[in-house]
Amino acid sequence: MTSHACADRARLSAILARYPAEESSLIHVLQEVQRAYRYLPCEALAAVAKALHVPLARVVSVATFYRAFAHRPQGRTVVKVCTGTACHIRGAGLLLESLERRLGVGPGGTTEDLGFTLQTVNCVGACAMAPVVIAGEQYHGHARPAGLDRILNNGGGK
Repeated sequence: MTSHACADRARLSAILARYPAEESSLIHVLQEVQRAYRYLPCEALAAVAKALHVPLARVVSVATFYRAFAHRPQGRTVVKVCTGTACHIRGAGLLLESLERRLGVGPGGTTEDLGFTLQTVNCVGACAMAPVVIAGEQYHGHARPAGLDRILNNGGGK
């Protein structure tokens, strides 16, 4: 997991203790593990499989099926650019290019300091606010390249 293995095991044990040891708990447990670690470490997947009495292959299958689960460490702030039709027409491409330059990573990338992860999403259902950038849990509508520094600084990633 990380260099704080004892603390990580304790955190994982606390998560597992909140759920019945059965396959029906699997998605909920994986969601909590991801919130705790910002991704799904291999060691955690193995521990989840053992604790829930589910074959590791099934745990990995579920973890890789859903796009919401990350398999590499994610930044403290995940920045998502909506690339749905309305956002695309209203400048999502320029926002994405600007974010790539500012952060030094492309879509799916994470900054070296683990401050930010940049992602694209197909639609966030906020077409009236297009183009939309989501930093952490905050939606920023009618986003423009000139306002990205403010969005990133308020995102808590640094």
